[in-house]
Amino acid sequence: MLHEVLLALLGHSGGVFTDNGDGIKVQKDIPFIHPSEVDQLNHLCRLGTFYKDFNNFIKKHGGTLSLHADGPGVPDDIHGLYLKAFCHGLDRVLDDYRLALENLEQEILRDPHLPLSHLLCNLQQFQILFPALASVIEQLVSHKAHGCYIIDILHKSSVCGLPLVKESLNRIAHVCNGVMLKQLCAWLLHGSLNDPYQEFFIQRSSEEQQNQSLQKQEEEDDLGLMGVTGRQLQTIFSINMPDILTPSRHHFSVNSSLLPDHIPVRVANKILFVGESIQMFEDDKKPTSHKRGSILKSQEDEFAKALHELSRESEFNLMTFEALIDKIRTHVAAHLWTMLVEDANLEGNLRIIKDFFLLGRGELYLAFIDQAQNLLRIQPTGTTEHDVNMAFQQAARNVLISDDSLLQRFHLTVIAKQDKKESSASGSSAWGQSDRVENGWNYLGLTYTVEWPLHIFFTPKVLEKYNHIFKFLLAIKRTQMDLQHCWSLQMQHRNRVSTPGDGTKWQLRTHMSFLVDNLQYYLQVDVIESQFGILVDKIKSTRDFEAVRLAHDQFLVTLLSQSFVHMKSVSHCLNEILDQCGAFARLVFNCENPMTERERTHLENIAKNFQRQSSFLFKILSSVRSNNASPHLAQLLLRLDFNKYFTIAGGQLGIY
Repeated sequence: MLHEVLLALLGHSGGVFTDNGDGIKVQKDIPFIHPSEVDQLNHLCRLGTFYKDFNNFIKKHGGTLSLHADGPGVPDDIHGLYLKAFCHGLDRVLDDYRLALENLEQEILRDPHLPLSHLLCNLQQFQILFPALASVIEQLVSHKAHGCYIIDILHKSSVCGLPLVKESLNRIAHVCNGVMLKQLCAWLLHGSLNDPYQEFFIQRSSEEQQNQSLQKQEEEDDLGLMGVTGRQLQTIFSINMPDILTPSRHHFSVNSSLLPDHIPVRVANKILFVGESIQMFEDDKKPTSHKRGSILKSQEDEFAKALHELSRESEFNLMTFEALIDKIRTHVAAHLWTMLVEDANLEGNLRIIKDFFLLGRGELYLAFIDQAQNLLRIQPTGTTEHDVNMAFQQAARNVLISDDSLLQRFHLTVIAKQDKKESSASGSSAWGQSDRVENGWNYLGLTYTVEWPLHIFFTPKVLEKYNHIFKFLLAIKRTQMDLQHCWSLQMQHRNRVSTPGDGTKWQLRTHMSFLVDNLQYYLQVDVIESQFGILVDKIKSTRDFEAVRLAHDQFLVTLLSQSFVHMKSVSHCLNEILDQCGAFARLVFNCENPMTERERTHLENIAKNFQRQSSFLFKILSSVRSNNASPHLAQLLLRLDFNKYFTIAGGQLGIY
């Protein structure tokens, strides 16, 4: 009889103990078993039912896994390396139960008359442990737990007042932590993401995922600001805008759904930084990268040993874990800082970027606009890009830029493709059709060939943002030159007899120049120069690469927000103003003297549209200033309205 009990405790039913779907229990109406013993036996056989369920779970999920997690044979059920490690840890915990049954069997063989209470007493600890294990398994199945989320469930379940349950769950978590620490070791030391089942909390980001947040924010910012309250404007400018262009340099990201709660996000971000930094060098195939893979240098063995020692600890110690991650991160950040700031002259390269992308070398672009004016005033052709780059090289020589190797790293692009919807949206105003003329200038962009190892700093995403700013600044510079050319024509004919419309024309030019010149000064001095000074000071005050990169990220975010490149409503308003200025310049260059009736009508339309757009801009700036939302917008308003002329004129320029 006692051997039947032992078999039932191992999950095997028979003649006395049966399993009818509700667990292993004593067969009903057995005459030689007293009713009081039935309750004791059923209570004891609960362990057999639990053990049977545990064994079935281990057999189902603890076997061999497919090597390709995204293949057609992947089951819809829970799976993965962490689940397999869980099963292995669970099997280790069940070894104690098996050993207890083996000892009981030896005792029964020595004394066949042992009472049933002896078995109950010896197995009482498992009456506490097995329900807790069953609860954990139920959570895994119901939540379809995957990867590091399994560790999170184990950690939360182990926080209890039962030492046996805590110790057993920690033993299982120790096995699962071993998988995580092996993946950590590969990621931290080699930049390798060995994760066939997408279980690690560091995941490779798809291009679509990287652009989702940016696209969402851009859609939200496509708002008409006319009539918006000051508080709403404050929300738009001071909250949404800084979040629009958080620079997305990562090919990898932290998956919060897989990150265990007991590992803080700050630690996960440090892990991401270390592995990504090493991975960037591992991916580089250039022959000049002889230092590739040497970021950790001689300390790689030390860090590997420390991670191995951490995996041997019976219980996960967050303080020890974070201290080790901090040590690795500090070493990597300091090494990268030395490599980029000192060896690769990061500050000098930033000044080069500023000179070319942010128009720091204004004389270069003055010469280039003169050289390329005839090439880009018409629709681009197949040879336009080559001709424009030749003009750019000639302009550089004209302003005494003799470093050919530097010039070869910059290349102007003329991509004659534009989304029709975008063209329509940017080519029309809220009050009528714009005077924008599609030509080569609309498709002009600038690219930069980054030298190793600066490729980890000036990523394609970063250069794309610089290119957005470049296009906007170049459009302002061209408009400024056109208006200055109009002024030179006015000076040439200042002794000519005045004709109808001359006063309107030259007053409108003065107002246009005033707005464009102050906008240019605001962007170059109040935005670019001041923010660049902050960035350079940060580079000089730290030896942490990540701090430098974050400072550069903030620099880019500030440039894009304070130059309104991605603030659609304000950007659209400024583009309309530039378009009206361009239309005015073309009219002045081509009009007859005196102006015909048609030309005067066209001039009146330009003046009217310019007044409307300047009034719209004034309302935006005034509303934001009144609520102290964005100091940079108040600064622009100060440039435009320093003597209160703008205010006295009702926020309209171009009045005649």
